[in-house]
This record gives sequence, C-alpha cells and structure tokens, in this order.
Amino acid sequence: MNHGLLTVDGLKVSFPGRGFRAKPTEVLHGVNLRIDAGEVLGLVGESGSGKTTIGRAVLGLVKASGGSIRFRDEDITHATPKRRRELARQIQVIFQDPYSSLNPALTVGDILSEPLIVQGATPRDARAKVVGLLDRVGLPKDAADRLPREFSGGQRQRVAIARALAPEPELIVCDEAVSALDLSTQAIVLELLQDIQRNTGVALLFISHDLAVVRHVSDRVAVIYKGDIVEEGLADAVTSRPEHPYTRRLLFASPVADPTLQRERRAARRRLQEAGLLDTRSSATISL
Repeated sequence: MNHGLLTVDGLKVSFPGRGFRAKPTEVLHGVNLRIDAGEVLGLVGESGSGKTTIGRAVLGLVKASGGSIRFRDEDITHATPKRRRELARQIQVIFQDPYSSLNPALTVGDILSEPLIVQGATPRDARAKVVGLLDRVGLPKDAADRLPREFSGGQRQRVAIARALAPEPELIVCDEAVSALDLSTQAIVLELLQDIQRNTGVALLFISHDLAVVRHVSDRVAVIYKGDIVEEGLADAVTSRPEHPYTRRLLFASPVADPTLQRERRAARRRLQEAGLLDTRSSATISL
C-alpha cells in the first residue's frame, strides 16, 4: 500500500510540565499529514501553534508521545540514532536563522563538503560537487573559501539551501526558512526554492506563520491552531477562500498594498475575535 513519501498519522507530542509533579503539556493532539514525492506542503500557523514541533518530530529532534511518522512506508517514529544519521541523506532541513545554523569557524566549502564526506565521498569529489551546489544557489565559486560572516543574510540562507541539497534528499523541512530575511530578500530566496524544487523534484514541508508566503510556494496547505490541523486543501482554495475562522484570521492579518483593503481586513479580523470563533478543539478539520 502506498502511503506517500511522508505520512504523519495521529501524531502527539508532549513536553514536561513546569514545577514539581507538574503534568506534561500536550502540544500536538493527534496530527495527520501526508506529503507525496515531489510535493510542497505548506504548514501554517501562528507562534505556539505546534507547526515547528511537527517539523522537529519528523527530523527526530523531539519524541512523539503517540501516533506514527512513516517515511516511504518505514516507521521512523522512534528510529535509532544510527538510523537517523542514515535518514539524513533523504530528509534534510533548512532552519530559520541562516547564521546560527552554519558553523562560523568553517569555510562555506567545508560546510558543504562535510556531509558529503561523512556519506563516503572523497574530499576531492566533495569539493567538485560543492562548485555545482554553489552555482545552483547562485553563489560564485570563490564563496567556498569564505566564512559565513562574510555574507549577507540572504546569501547565508543560500548556503544553508546548498547544504540541504548536498546529499540529494527526497524531502526538505523548511522551518520558517525566509522569516528572518527582509521582504526583497525573501522574494529572491522563495523564487530560488521554487526553481530548485521544480528542477530536482524534492518534496518540501514548508513551515511558516505567513499565509501569503505559504501560498506562493505550496501545492497544498495545512493550517494548524493550538496543536490541531483545522483546515487542509489545495493552496489556492485555502489561502484565498478559507472556510475556518482561524484561517480567515490569518488571511486578514496578511498585509496588502491597498490601504482600503487593509482597513477592511483589520475590521474583519476584529469581528472574528469579538465573535469568539476560534475554539477549534470542538470543530472538525475542514478539507477543501
């Protein structure tokens, strides 16, 4: 039976409570997601919604307290550290902060060569591949001999993208990959990600708080609120004709250039808040 490239079924995650004998706090309440090969799934929600926790669970950085995560029909929910290292060839990540995610003491060439050498490439072959990776993300060849601090935020994120592409993965988790960048740089990096995705066929789990950004890159969109998926469907439908009040609130919060439309969105968002239409725990997920 084909379960897709990545299948998250009933995923629950709990964190220890604060204080002596405090009960654990459940932050994911049984999340279901699916990503097919070559697909871009946008996962959108506000800070604290649980979206990053899903990404970290897929990467094995947090433990699931319930449910399962399957990659190509293999249950990786509780994979061993050894198996996780092997899975790094197939599942990569791009983090939010392009500077803290790069080793400041290594040159860009060493940063990109390291995972290739760990996977068995010779130093010479790794360096040759680095040249191609730099070209793919639009950086000059001499970037390999420079340190991360010598680059702008957008350029550092290009290095992070190149590092994620190095082992030729099947899935990349993009955790707020453009939110630390200014708007013009965001647009450039998003276009780069789209071009790479089209050319390589890599699947993306694109995590963001910005519905407009998610719409720009995604095939499908899932909306998460307080640990529950409340709406899911094709990107155009979810981001332009949302059914759930929370998704509509996210839409109304997105800035637009038209001052009149912006005032209308603020008013609509205020009406939703005043009506108290955001208790999702009692409502089913809306699929479009």
